[in-house]
Amino acid sequence: MSAAVVVAPRQLEIREVQLPEPGPGEVRVRVEGCGVCASNLPPWEGRPWFEYPLPPGSLGHEAWGWIDAVGPGLTDRRVGERVASLSTNAYAEYTTCSSKATIVLPASLDGQPFPGEPLACAMNVFERSEIRRGRHVAIVGIGFLGALLTRLAVSAGAQVIAISRRPCALELARRLGARETLALESASEVIRRVRDITGDALCERVIEAAGHQATLELAGELAGERSRLIIAGYHQDGLRQVNMQLWNWRGLDVINAHERDPQRYRDGVQLAIDAVTSGLLDPLGLYTHRFRLNELDKAFEMVSQRPMGFFKALIVT
Repeated sequence: MSAAVVVAPRQLEIREVQLPEPGPGEVRVRVEGCGVCASNLPPWEGRPWFEYPLPPGSLGHEAWGWIDAVGPGLTDRRVGERVASLSTNAYAEYTTCSSKATIVLPASLDGQPFPGEPLACAMNVFERSEIRRGRHVAIVGIGFLGALLTRLAVSAGAQVIAISRRPCALELARRLGARETLALESASEVIRRVRDITGDALCERVIEAAGHQATLELAGELAGERSRLIIAGYHQDGLRQVNMQLWNWRGLDVINAHERDPQRYRDGVQLAIDAVTSGLLDPLGLYTHRFRLNELDKAFEMVSQRPMGFFKALIVT
């Protein structure tokens, strides 16, 4: 099969490798597509703690496709089922993983892309945010995750304040029902506007979904006393500093909304399936760019540059 291999920072090869065979408790999935995640960027760009080449297919963790083989004695999955896969080597034509890392997709989603992992992230972040009707909720960063969270928070009856540098993201947030949309040109101006909107109380919930030092700092400034600050952005490209004096003085509850429990991931995918099939979420318009496997390097650059109109890139095989 063909698999993408990152052989060095910013260097990608498509290699022919042995078709993997599923072991006990495993399935093999013929990959239909795989989302491209911002977490792919540090190993693509290069950091001192990575070793190259990366394993074939590595970094691809947002796949969906069809089960085409099952391991010995496996009975909970069958050949022909269309699934979302939580494997981690899906930048390839086929991927293997535990059967428990697959979630069967209903027929109503046939023909639709379904990158289960990031959709699950949105559902799990929303669950941990404990958003209620009437609360002011600031969402800092309106990319794919921020857009999904905007829709979920609006549906819960929250007063959503969407904050982004990109006009296209603010326009999308308005269509999704955000009460206010603020351009992130000046952090001090955003803070002033949020104080005006909330009667100087700031926000009961703030979700940081951009993954940068500056947006983390801004998110803390927007959180009112005894509020909840939810870290949903990806912060694994280096160390961060936080204003603990401010966080302590305001008595903030700080939630790192990144899950590591496999069952929580599976539950999140199922919640996402329910949300999409019920019409609560419609992510199709957020899949803005599609690439072939041999164009994965172009997809990484697209994610890095985030041009106007970009929200989510998919690799389709």
